[in-house]
Amino acid sequence: MTGLDSGLNAGPGPAGSGTGPATGPASTGPAGAGTDALASADPAARVRPSTRTRTRTGTAAAAAGAALVTAARRTVTTALVVALIPVAAALLITVTVLSAPVSIPSRGAWRPTRMAGFLLVYLVVDLTGVLAASALFLHHPRADRDRRAAEAFALLARLLAVLRKVADRLFRLEVEMTPALPVGERPPDVPLVVLVRHAGVGDSFLLLQTLLTDVRLLPHTVLKGVLRADPCLDVLLGRVPHCFLPPAHGTAEDAITELAAGLRSRDALVIFPEGGNFTPRRHRRAIASLRRLGQYRRAARAARLRYVLPPRDAGSLAVLAAAPTAEVVFVVHSGLDVIASARAAWDFLPFRRPVRVHWWRIPAAEVPVGDAARSEWLLGQWERMDRWTAEQAVAATPHV
Repeated sequence: MTGLDSGLNAGPGPAGSGTGPATGPASTGPAGAGTDALASADPAARVRPSTRTRTRTGTAAAAAGAALVTAARRTVTTALVVALIPVAAALLITVTVLSAPVSIPSRGAWRPTRMAGFLLVYLVVDLTGVLAASALFLHHPRADRDRRAAEAFALLARLLAVLRKVADRLFRLEVEMTPALPVGERPPDVPLVVLVRHAGVGDSFLLLQTLLTDVRLLPHTVLKGVLRADPCLDVLLGRVPHCFLPPAHGTAEDAITELAAGLRSRDALVIFPEGGNFTPRRHRRAIASLRRLGQYRRAARAARLRYVLPPRDAGSLAVLAAAPTAEVVFVVHSGLDVIASARAAWDFLPFRRPVRVHWWRIPAAEVPVGDAARSEWLLGQWERMDRWTAEQAVAATPHV
Protein backbone atom coordinates (compact mmCIF):
# COMPACT_ATOMS: atom_id res chain seq x y z
CA MET A 1 0.00 0.00 0.00
CA THR A 2 2.90 2.41 0.59
CA GLY A 3 4.02 2.14 -3.00
CA LEU A 4 0.51 2.71 -4.30
CA ASP A 5 -0.02 5.76 -2.12
CA SER A 6 3.26 7.37 -3.08
CA GLY A 7 2.58 6.71 -6.74
CA LEU A 8 -0.86 8.27 -6.55
CA ASN A 9 0.26 11.33 -4.63
CA ALA A 10 3.34 12.16 -6.70
CA GLY A 11 3.73 13.62 -10.18
CA PRO A 12 1.95 16.31 -12.18
CA GLY A 13 -1.74 16.82 -12.75
CA PRO A 14 -4.72 16.50 -10.44
CA ALA A 15 -3.43 13.41 -8.69
CA GLY A 16 -0.29 15.21 -7.52
CA SER A 17 -1.61 18.73 -7.04
CA GLY A 18 -4.39 17.81 -4.67
CA THR A 19 -6.93 19.87 -6.66
CA GLY A 20 -10.08 18.53 -8.27
CA PRO A 21 -10.76 18.40 -12.02
CA ALA A 22 -12.90 21.54 -11.87
CA THR A 23 -9.98 23.72 -10.73
CA GLY A 24 -6.93 21.95 -12.06
CA PRO A 25 -5.15 22.67 -15.34
CA ALA A 26 -6.94 19.90 -17.16
CA SER A 27 -10.22 21.82 -16.94
CA THR A 28 -8.97 25.06 -18.52
CA GLY A 29 -9.14 23.98 -22.15
CA PRO A 30 -11.79 22.25 -24.19
CA ALA A 31 -13.28 19.09 -22.88
CA GLY A 32 -11.23 16.89 -25.18
CA ALA A 33 -8.01 18.66 -24.29
CA GLY A 34 -8.66 18.25 -20.61
CA THR A 35 -9.30 14.57 -21.07
CA ASP A 36 -6.11 14.13 -23.09
CA ALA A 37 -4.09 16.01 -20.49
CA LEU A 38 -5.41 13.80 -17.72
CA ALA A 39 -4.74 10.67 -19.75
CA SER A 40 -1.18 11.68 -20.58
CA ALA A 41 -0.28 13.03 -17.15
CA ASP A 42 0.10 9.67 -15.39
CA PRO A 43 -1.27 6.55 -17.07
CA ALA A 44 -0.66 4.59 -13.88
CA ALA A 45 -3.05 6.89 -12.03
CA ARG A 46 -5.89 5.41 -14.07
CA VAL A 47 -4.79 1.85 -13.27
CA ARG A 48 -3.65 2.00 -9.68
CA PRO A 49 -6.97 2.94 -8.05
CA SER A 50 -8.68 0.01 -9.73
CA THR A 51 -5.79 -2.27 -8.72
CA ARG A 52 -6.11 -1.07 -5.15
CA THR A 53 -9.85 -1.60 -5.26
CA ARG A 54 -9.38 -5.15 -6.52
CA THR A 55 -6.81 -5.78 -3.78
CA ARG A 56 -9.18 -4.54 -1.11
CA THR A 57 -12.02 -6.56 -2.59
CA GLY A 58 -9.86 -9.68 -2.64
CA THR A 59 -8.75 -9.11 0.95
CA ALA A 60 -12.32 -8.56 2.09
CA ALA A 61 -13.45 -11.69 0.25
CA ALA A 62 -10.65 -13.73 1.84
CA ALA A 63 -11.55 -12.41 5.29
CA ALA A 64 -15.22 -13.19 4.73
CA GLY A 65 -14.34 -16.70 3.54
CA ALA A 66 -12.13 -17.30 6.59
CA ALA A 67 -14.91 -16.06 8.88
CA LEU A 68 -17.39 -18.46 7.29
CA VAL A 69 -14.99 -21.39 7.69
CA THR A 70 -14.39 -20.47 11.33
CA ALA A 71 -18.11 -20.15 12.04
CA ALA A 72 -18.84 -23.49 10.35
CA ARG A 73 -16.04 -25.24 12.26
CA ARG A 74 -17.18 -23.87 15.62
CA THR A 75 -20.78 -24.78 14.91
CA VAL A 76 -19.85 -28.36 14.09
CA THR A 77 -17.46 -28.85 17.03
CA THR A 78 -19.89 -27.29 19.51
CA ALA A 79 -22.71 -29.50 18.25
CA LEU A 80 -20.41 -32.49 18.67
CA VAL A 81 -19.69 -31.55 22.29
CA VAL A 82 -23.41 -31.19 22.97
CA ALA A 83 -24.05 -34.63 21.46
CA LEU A 84 -21.21 -36.25 23.43
CA ILE A 85 -22.31 -35.00 26.87
CA PRO A 86 -25.25 -37.48 27.25
CA VAL A 87 -23.04 -40.23 25.79
CA ALA A 88 -20.37 -39.53 28.42
CA ALA A 89 -23.00 -39.44 31.16
CA ALA A 90 -24.39 -42.80 30.05
CA LEU A 91 -20.85 -44.21 29.88
CA LEU A 92 -20.13 -43.01 33.43
CA ILE A 93 -23.24 -44.71 34.79
CA THR A 94 -22.57 -47.91 32.87
CA VAL A 95 -18.92 -48.37 33.85
CA THR A 96 -19.67 -47.50 37.47
CA VAL A 97 -22.44 -50.11 37.72
CA LEU A 98 -20.42 -52.77 35.95
CA SER A 99 -17.22 -52.24 37.94
CA ALA A 100 -18.85 -51.84 41.34
CA PRO A 101 -19.11 -55.60 42.13
CA VAL A 102 -15.35 -55.93 41.68
CA SER A 103 -14.11 -52.54 42.87
CA ILE A 104 -16.08 -52.36 46.12
CA PRO A 105 -14.88 -55.65 47.69
CA SER A 106 -11.30 -55.21 46.46
CA ARG A 107 -11.16 -51.48 47.13
CA GLY A 108 -10.11 -51.03 43.54
CA ALA A 109 -8.95 -47.87 41.80
CA TRP A 110 -12.26 -47.33 39.96
CA ARG A 111 -10.27 -46.37 36.86
CA PRO A 112 -13.20 -46.59 34.39
CA THR A 113 -15.31 -44.39 36.64
CA ARG A 114 -12.53 -41.84 37.11
CA MET A 115 -11.82 -41.60 33.38
CA ALA A 116 -15.47 -41.42 32.33
CA GLY A 117 -16.13 -38.86 35.07
CA PHE A 118 -13.30 -36.62 33.91
CA LEU A 119 -14.45 -36.92 30.30
CA LEU A 120 -17.94 -35.79 31.30
CA VAL A 121 -16.61 -32.86 33.33
CA TYR A 122 -14.30 -31.83 30.48
CA LEU A 123 -17.17 -31.76 27.98
CA VAL A 124 -19.43 -29.80 30.34
CA VAL A 125 -16.65 -27.28 31.08
CA ASP A 126 -15.96 -26.97 27.37
CA LEU A 127 -19.59 -26.20 26.56
CA THR A 128 -19.81 -23.82 29.51
CA GLY A 129 -16.80 -21.94 28.16
CA VAL A 130 -18.37 -21.55 24.72
CA LEU A 131 -21.64 -20.28 26.23
CA ALA A 132 -19.84 -17.91 28.60
CA ALA A 133 -17.69 -16.53 25.78
CA SER A 134 -20.83 -15.96 23.71
CA ALA A 135 -22.49 -14.17 26.63
CA LEU A 136 -19.46 -11.90 27.05
CA PHE A 137 -19.57 -11.02 23.37
CA LEU A 138 -23.28 -10.21 23.50
CA HIS A 139 -22.81 -8.15 26.66
CA HIS A 140 -19.90 -6.16 25.21
CA PRO A 141 -20.27 -6.37 21.42
CA ARG A 142 -18.18 -3.24 20.83
CA ALA A 143 -15.40 -4.04 23.30
CA ASP A 144 -11.90 -3.21 22.09
CA ARG A 145 -9.24 -5.84 21.55
CA ASP A 146 -7.57 -5.42 24.96
CA ARG A 147 -10.84 -5.79 26.84
CA ARG A 148 -11.83 -8.88 24.84
CA ALA A 149 -8.43 -10.41 25.54
CA ALA A 150 -8.64 -9.66 29.27
CA GLU A 151 -12.11 -11.23 29.50
CA ALA A 152 -10.97 -14.29 27.54
CA PHE A 153 -7.89 -14.79 29.73
CA ALA A 154 -9.97 -14.47 32.91
CA LEU A 155 -12.54 -16.97 31.66
CA LEU A 156 -9.84 -19.39 30.50
CA ALA A 157 -8.18 -19.19 33.93
CA ARG A 158 -11.46 -20.09 35.68
CA LEU A 159 -12.17 -23.02 33.36
CA LEU A 160 -8.65 -24.45 33.66
CA ALA A 161 -8.84 -24.07 37.46
CA VAL A 162 -11.99 -26.21 37.48
CA LEU A 163 -10.33 -28.91 35.39
CA ARG A 164 -7.26 -28.80 37.64
CA LYS A 165 -9.36 -29.31 40.77
CA VAL A 166 -11.24 -32.21 39.20
CA ALA A 167 -7.97 -33.81 38.06
CA ASP A 168 -6.57 -33.37 41.58
CA ARG A 169 -9.56 -35.23 43.05
CA LEU A 170 -10.04 -37.95 40.43
CA PHE A 171 -6.43 -38.67 39.49
CA ARG A 172 -4.66 -37.55 42.69
CA LEU A 173 -2.70 -35.04 40.67
CA GLU A 174 -0.09 -33.33 42.79
CA VAL A 175 2.55 -30.96 41.44
CA GLU A 176 5.94 -30.30 43.01
CA MET A 177 7.66 -27.23 41.60
CA THR A 178 11.38 -26.45 41.94
CA PRO A 179 12.27 -23.77 42.61
CA ALA A 180 9.03 -22.65 44.24
CA LEU A 181 6.94 -20.30 42.13
CA PRO A 182 6.85 -16.63 43.17
CA VAL A 183 3.15 -16.90 44.05
CA GLY A 184 1.68 -13.57 45.10
CA GLU A 185 4.65 -11.56 43.91
CA ARG A 186 4.36 -8.97 41.19
CA PRO A 187 4.87 -10.44 37.71
CA PRO A 188 8.05 -9.34 35.92
CA ASP A 189 8.04 -6.03 34.06
CA VAL A 190 9.62 -7.66 31.02
CA PRO A 191 8.07 -10.26 28.71
CA LEU A 192 9.01 -13.90 29.07
CA VAL A 193 9.68 -16.57 26.47
CA VAL A 194 8.76 -19.95 27.99
CA LEU A 195 10.34 -22.98 26.29
CA VAL A 196 8.81 -26.23 27.51
CA ARG A 197 9.53 -29.93 27.27
CA HIS A 198 6.56 -31.64 25.60
CA ALA A 199 5.74 -35.03 27.14
CA GLY A 200 2.57 -36.66 28.38
CA VAL A 201 -1.12 -35.90 28.31
CA GLY A 202 -2.27 -32.48 29.49
CA ASP A 203 1.11 -30.84 30.06
CA SER A 204 0.15 -27.76 28.03
CA PHE A 205 -3.11 -27.29 29.97
CA LEU A 206 -1.30 -27.67 33.29
CA LEU A 207 1.30 -25.09 32.27
CA LEU A 208 -1.29 -22.56 31.07
CA GLN A 209 -3.26 -22.95 34.29
CA THR A 210 -0.11 -22.38 36.34
CA LEU A 211 0.89 -19.28 34.38
CA LEU A 212 -2.57 -17.74 34.52
CA THR A 213 -3.48 -18.54 38.11
CA ASP A 214 -0.26 -18.88 40.09
CA VAL A 215 2.14 -16.53 38.29
CA ARG A 216 -0.50 -14.14 36.89
CA LEU A 217 1.08 -13.96 33.48
CA LEU A 218 -0.80 -13.79 30.18
CA PRO A 219 0.30 -16.71 27.99
CA HIS A 220 0.58 -16.14 24.25
CA THR A 221 0.73 -19.73 23.09
CA VAL A 222 1.97 -21.56 20.00
CA LEU A 223 -0.26 -24.61 19.50
CA LYS A 224 -0.99 -27.33 17.01
CA GLY A 225 -3.86 -26.54 14.67
CA VAL A 226 -5.65 -29.76 15.66
CA LEU A 227 -6.62 -28.08 18.95
CA ARG A 228 -9.10 -25.99 16.99
CA ALA A 229 -11.31 -29.07 17.29
CA ASP A 230 -11.91 -28.01 20.89
CA PRO A 231 -14.58 -25.32 20.47
CA CYS A 232 -13.84 -23.60 23.78
CA LEU A 233 -10.15 -23.25 23.01
CA ASP A 234 -11.00 -22.20 19.47
CA VAL A 235 -13.27 -19.40 20.67
CA LEU A 236 -11.23 -18.15 23.63
CA LEU A 237 -7.82 -18.30 21.97
CA GLY A 238 -9.32 -16.51 19.00
CA ARG A 239 -9.66 -13.47 21.29
CA VAL A 240 -6.13 -13.48 22.69
CA PRO A 241 -2.72 -13.44 21.02
CA HIS A 242 -1.95 -16.98 19.84
CA CYS A 243 -0.54 -18.94 16.94
CA PHE A 244 -1.96 -22.17 15.53
CA LEU A 245 0.46 -24.22 13.44
CA PRO A 246 0.45 -24.56 10.54
CA PRO A 247 -0.86 -21.00 10.06
CA ALA A 248 -3.63 -20.17 7.63
CA HIS A 249 -1.31 -17.84 5.69
CA GLY A 250 2.46 -17.53 5.39
CA THR A 251 5.10 -19.61 7.12
CA ALA A 252 5.21 -20.83 10.69
CA GLU A 253 8.27 -18.65 11.37
CA ASP A 254 6.43 -15.55 10.13
CA ALA A 255 3.41 -16.30 12.33
CA ILE A 256 5.58 -16.93 15.40
CA THR A 257 7.60 -13.77 14.72
CA GLU A 258 4.43 -11.68 14.58
CA LEU A 259 3.23 -13.19 17.86
CA ALA A 260 6.56 -12.54 19.60
CA ALA A 261 6.82 -8.99 18.29
CA GLY A 262 3.58 -8.12 20.10
CA LEU A 263 4.81 -9.17 23.55
CA ARG A 264 4.45 -6.62 26.32
CA SER A 265 5.55 -6.64 29.95
CA ARG A 266 3.91 -9.45 31.95
CA ASP A 267 3.20 -11.42 28.79
CA ALA A 268 4.65 -14.89 28.32
CA LEU A 269 5.07 -16.53 24.93
CA VAL A 270 4.80 -20.31 25.38
CA ILE A 271 6.31 -22.64 22.82
CA PHE A 272 7.12 -26.37 22.75
CA PRO A 273 10.23 -26.61 20.53
CA GLU A 274 10.18 -30.43 20.30
CA GLY A 275 6.95 -30.25 18.31
CA GLY A 276 5.44 -33.34 19.93
CA ASN A 277 5.65 -35.78 22.82
CA PHE A 278 8.80 -37.87 23.11
CA THR A 279 8.82 -41.33 21.57
CA PRO A 280 11.87 -43.41 20.55
CA ARG A 281 10.61 -43.40 16.95
CA ARG A 282 10.39 -39.60 16.85
CA HIS A 283 13.85 -39.45 18.37
CA ARG A 284 15.29 -41.61 15.57
CA ARG A 285 13.47 -39.58 12.91
CA ALA A 286 14.80 -36.30 14.34
CA ILE A 287 18.39 -37.56 14.25
CA ALA A 288 17.97 -38.88 10.70
CA SER A 289 16.59 -35.50 9.63
CA LEU A 290 19.62 -33.69 11.07
CA ARG A 291 21.95 -36.04 9.22
CA ARG A 292 20.11 -35.48 5.94
CA LEU A 293 20.64 -31.75 6.42
CA GLY A 294 24.35 -32.33 6.90
CA GLN A 295 24.27 -31.29 10.58
CA TYR A 296 26.36 -34.24 11.73
CA ARG A 297 27.74 -32.65 14.90
CA ARG A 298 24.28 -31.64 16.03
CA ALA A 299 22.95 -35.11 15.15
CA ALA A 300 25.66 -36.71 17.29
CA ARG A 301 24.70 -34.54 20.27
CA ALA A 302 21.00 -35.28 19.71
CA ALA A 303 21.73 -39.01 19.60
CA ARG A 304 23.02 -38.80 23.17
CA LEU A 305 19.67 -37.45 24.41
CA ARG A 306 17.74 -40.28 26.04
CA TYR A 307 14.48 -38.73 27.27
CA VAL A 308 13.89 -35.60 25.19
CA LEU A 309 13.76 -34.77 21.51
CA PRO A 310 16.25 -32.30 20.03
CA PRO A 311 14.55 -28.91 19.77
CA ARG A 312 13.37 -27.71 16.38
CA ASP A 313 14.92 -24.34 16.79
CA ALA A 314 13.47 -22.38 13.83
CA GLY A 315 10.48 -21.19 15.84
CA SER A 316 12.51 -20.53 18.99
CA LEU A 317 15.09 -18.54 17.04
CA ALA A 318 12.31 -16.49 15.45
CA VAL A 319 10.92 -15.71 18.92
CA LEU A 320 14.29 -14.68 20.35
CA ALA A 321 14.98 -12.43 17.35
CA ALA A 322 11.56 -10.75 17.54
CA ALA A 323 11.60 -10.27 21.34
CA PRO A 324 15.22 -9.30 22.19
CA THR A 325 14.30 -7.83 25.60
CA ALA A 326 12.47 -10.94 26.81
CA GLU A 327 13.87 -13.17 29.52
CA VAL A 328 13.87 -16.88 28.75
CA VAL A 329 12.37 -19.55 31.01
CA PHE A 330 12.97 -23.25 30.44
CA VAL A 331 10.49 -25.76 31.88
CA VAL A 332 10.99 -29.51 32.20
CA HIS A 333 8.69 -31.96 33.93
CA SER A 334 8.47 -35.63 34.85
CA GLY A 335 5.48 -37.77 35.77
CA LEU A 336 3.11 -37.00 32.94
CA ASP A 337 5.55 -38.56 30.46
CA VAL A 338 4.63 -42.11 31.53
CA ILE A 339 1.13 -41.57 30.13
CA ALA A 340 2.07 -42.04 26.50
CA SER A 341 -0.97 -44.11 25.44
CA ALA A 342 -4.45 -45.21 26.51
CA ARG A 343 -2.93 -48.40 27.95
CA ALA A 344 -0.43 -46.36 29.96
CA ALA A 345 -3.24 -44.15 31.27
CA TRP A 346 -5.03 -47.27 32.49
CA ASP A 347 -1.87 -48.51 34.21
CA PHE A 348 -0.72 -45.25 35.84
CA LEU A 349 -3.92 -43.40 36.75
CA PRO A 350 -4.50 -42.37 39.45
CA PHE A 351 -0.97 -41.07 39.94
CA ARG A 352 1.25 -42.85 42.44
CA ARG A 353 3.74 -40.01 42.79
CA PRO A 354 3.74 -36.24 42.24
CA VAL A 355 4.33 -34.63 38.88
CA ARG A 356 7.65 -32.88 39.29
CA VAL A 357 8.33 -29.63 37.43
CA HIS A 358 11.68 -27.84 37.29
CA TRP A 359 12.36 -24.45 35.71
CA TRP A 360 15.16 -21.94 35.36
CA ARG A 361 15.25 -18.39 34.12
CA ILE A 362 17.90 -16.67 31.98
CA PRO A 363 18.08 -12.86 31.67
CA ALA A 364 17.93 -11.39 28.18
CA ALA A 365 21.51 -10.09 28.51
CA GLU A 366 22.78 -13.67 28.89
CA VAL A 367 21.10 -15.00 25.74
CA PRO A 368 23.74 -15.51 23.02
CA VAL A 369 23.75 -13.28 19.96
CA GLY A 370 23.22 -14.72 16.48
CA ASP A 371 21.25 -17.71 15.26
CA ALA A 372 24.20 -20.10 15.19
CA ALA A 373 25.19 -19.39 18.80
CA ARG A 374 21.58 -19.49 19.94
CA SER A 375 21.00 -22.82 18.21
CA GLU A 376 23.93 -24.37 20.07
CA TRP A 377 22.75 -22.76 23.30
CA LEU A 378 19.20 -24.14 22.93
CA LEU A 379 20.51 -27.65 22.35
CA GLY A 380 22.64 -27.24 25.46
CA GLN A 381 19.55 -26.33 27.49
CA TRP A 382 17.82 -29.45 26.18
CA GLU A 383 20.81 -31.53 27.26
CA ARG A 384 20.28 -30.08 30.72
CA MET A 385 16.60 -31.10 30.52
CA ASP A 386 17.63 -34.62 29.53
CA ARG A 387 19.93 -34.97 32.54
CA TRP A 388 17.23 -33.75 34.91
CA THR A 389 14.63 -36.10 33.39
CA ALA A 390 17.03 -39.05 33.71
CA GLU A 391 17.31 -38.36 37.43
CA GLN A 392 13.50 -38.40 37.83
CA ALA A 393 12.68 -41.24 35.46
CA VAL A 394 10.98 -44.48 36.46
CA ALA A 395 11.14 -47.73 34.54
CA ALA A 396 8.05 -46.86 32.48
CA THR A 397 9.35 -43.48 31.30
CA PRO A 398 9.77 -43.57 27.50
CA HIS A 399 13.43 -43.40 26.55
CA VAL A 400 15.95 -44.60 23.97
